[in-house]
Amino acid sequence: MFNMSVLIVDSLDGAKGVQDSAVYVNVEPQVLDWAITTSGWKKDDLLKRLKISEQTFEGWRNKESSPTIKQVELLSELVKRPLAVFLLDKPPIEKPLPKDYRQLPNKEGEFEKKTLLAIRKARRLQALSKELLENVNATPQIQFDSVDINTQPEKIALEYRKLFGIDENSAQIKSSRQLFNFLRDTLEEKNIFVFQIAMPVEDARGFCLVDDLPAVIVVNTKDTIEARTFTLVHELGHVLLRESEIDLPEKALYARTTNPAEKWCNEFASTLLLPKELAKQIFATHEKTLTETKTLNTLSTKYFLSKAMLVYNMNKLGFISKEIYDSVMRRYDPTAIIAPTKTTKKGKFGITQDKKCFSEKGQKFVSLVASNIEKGYITHYDALDYLSVKSNKLEKVMKGLKK
Repeated sequence: MFNMSVLIVDSLDGAKGVQDSAVYVNVEPQVLDWAITTSGWKKDDLLKRLKISEQTFEGWRNKESSPTIKQVELLSELVKRPLAVFLLDKPPIEKPLPKDYRQLPNKEGEFEKKTLLAIRKARRLQALSKELLENVNATPQIQFDSVDINTQPEKIALEYRKLFGIDENSAQIKSSRQLFNFLRDTLEEKNIFVFQIAMPVEDARGFCLVDDLPAVIVVNTKDTIEARTFTLVHELGHVLLRESEIDLPEKALYARTTNPAEKWCNEFASTLLLPKELAKQIFATHEKTLTETKTLNTLSTKYFLSKAMLVYNMNKLGFISKEIYDSVMRRYDPTAIIAPTKTTKKGKFGITQDKKCFSEKGQKFVSLVASNIEKGYITHYDALDYLSVKSNKLEKVMKGLKK
């Protein structure tokens, strides 16, 4: 329910003889606290941006005074919440944050502003995907059976590698990006939506949401494409385990995680991408120079895998010692690896709006939007909102759909 209590105060400027009106909004304290707490802002930093004192803020919280409409508009912009939220009489009910498996010291359950925004964005896309599927009488159910954590991850990984047809399609996969897109398309065919959203790479590299349907996996666009591929498959492991979580998969390799779920998903991902027998052949061929930069670069390029994952498997299969593993992994600290900035053909930073739409939201989501437009379930303006594109780019996005 909306709280529409608004106070207009008139004052006369004696020098100019002009009457000004200040509009104040009665924001409920619990709504104010919720908006700030869920935004990732530290209160002191937020007050500086609002240009108000602690005393003024406490006055709002104690209902001794009220913010002006301009202050509420600025607050809305900073915490990335609709202005209408601040007219509610109580905070809206939202799903809980995913389990925190990042293993960051003194930061459990605490996330950067952009990470929290990415989670909210993914939640919205999840809800939209469900609605769009139901409109065209399609099921949002995950088309993979759940897996028990006591099941051998290597066994499950080999089954999925065969199910995905990775070996049969390997000849057509010529780059790391093609491998990522192949796996993404394969998962989306089974109703696991994959979105790419930017987050601080040191805060989160991926997460999955399975407490509602359809299941959603999010990978970090600030990561290298090889690391994103590992994250994608790692998050698939969590989907199979049916748990919503957020983590740093490659950092978990680096940290030699003891978390049972993270360890299971790391083993699952590393085996699916690089089966034990294939890994042994590769490492035996380069045994004398395995950890040299040139060799790691060559293997990473040839097999479309991150260096961290290669080194992890070298140690796991006994090709290098724990000491060498630790030494080499420090060279590839995943928190320091950030994907290079893309440029367009004209040399300007960024990518075109239609390509960004497909990169972020995927073929499955765009195809669903197209089907819903065609059947009259959503409007042209709905589509622009869902796809985050301008009106003159919508036709180009529709033409970019795979046949």
